[in-house]
Amino acid sequence: VQLQASGGGLVQPWGSLKLSCAASGNIFKVNAMAWYRQTPGKQRELVAIISSGGNTNYADSVKGRFTISRDNAKNTVYLQMNSLKPEDTAVYYCNAQKIYSDPSTFQYDLWGQGTLVTVSS
Repeated sequence: VQLQASGGGLVQPWGSLKLSCAASGNIFKVNAMAWYRQTPGKQRELVAIISSGGNTNYADSVKGRFTISRDNAKNTVYLQMNSLKPEDTAVYYCNAQKIYSDPSTFQYDLWGQGTLVTVSS
């Protein structure tokens, strides 16, 4: 099982970008999924998280601007980022807390490869 993130790029301040992260492999169920971000010299920080049932939580710095969603049929999580600011520039990583390949077999704490978001004029 692996996670593949995509959608990063260069965007101007106040612009929008949508990230995607698809889980692939032998998948029975995916628990909570999340987006983190990291800049050089800083710890990776949680941006947003969504449960398998659709409950969400956001970092204060992105509330009202970012929206996390998921398509359970596609085992994919999205991050819609609006009103982007230069301080949102970072490498964004997707994370899955638990991925089950059958009702009793799972892997936990899986990470995607990271996608760079640069907000600059």
